[in-house]
Amino acid sequence: MRPSPVLRLMVGTLIAACLATVQAAPSAPASRSAVDLRSRAALIMRADTGQVLYAKNADQTLPIASITKLMTAMVVLDAGQPMNQILTITDAERDRLRGTTSRLAIGTKLSRSELLRLALMSSENRAAAALLRNYPGGPAAGVAAMNRKARALGMTHTRFVEATGLSGDNRSTPSDLARMVQAAARYSTIRAYSTTPEYTVKVGRHLTQYRNTNPLVRNPQWNIAVTKTGYLNEAGRCLVMHTTVGNKPVVMVLMDSSGTLTRVGDAGRARRWMEASARTTQVAASR
Repeated sequence: MRPSPVLRLMVGTLIAACLATVQAAPSAPASRSAVDLRSRAALIMRADTGQVLYAKNADQTLPIASITKLMTAMVVLDAGQPMNQILTITDAERDRLRGTTSRLAIGTKLSRSELLRLALMSSENRAAAALLRNYPGGPAAGVAAMNRKARALGMTHTRFVEATGLSGDNRSTPSDLARMVQAAARYSTIRAYSTTPEYTVKVGRHLTQYRNTNPLVRNPQWNIAVTKTGYLNEAGRCLVMHTTVGNKPVVMVLMDSSGTLTRVGDAGRARRWMEASARTTQVAASR
């Protein structure tokens, strides 16, 4: 028996509606998946609302290299020691783990403030190690404070074993690091020191100039409040930032980038994607 014209019309209408739904379904997440970040793990989050805009392996625990120094800076500042106190770089700051060198010669005398700036903007390992060696109770007490701070911030998948990030056992996730970056942004000293483009100190009888390891701080198109880079063989190249995109505060966490410029390239790709998404939203709202 052939179906009636009315039944055929109803079936046809239902099929058309289903097809329309299937075709429309991908449009909602399209803007989220339009960006292709090369970093192995990443998180982009609104700093004011906590809204996650992009996530890739965001809960994977990885070595964080010198991103560690943001936590080192926070506990040093929390201790409230005099920033103008002169500290000496000693043989204890020599890197016996990986054998890296430093332009801060043994015997160099700098203020706590200068060492903190060098640790944050130029990722100077001996500076970070000296800061924690001079922490109340010594480096072990400093590391304990770093782990307590992490727990207080809700960084449940994070562990610190030393101040510099030279150990691959300093580990965290992009989600946890986003929390750390937000906390670091509440320190005016960290904001100022981590974004310093260049800084000169006297090492012995010579002036030594340091440059920020994040080239984006020298780019006038970027408004960066906090930044830190990191690199180890097992960590890849890492970058965290608290920045502004389209008048909105954003936290970017980019971990384990393989190429020298990949992390900076990912930051640029993420920014262009967010700006394009904002324009699309504005056009849609004006209709």
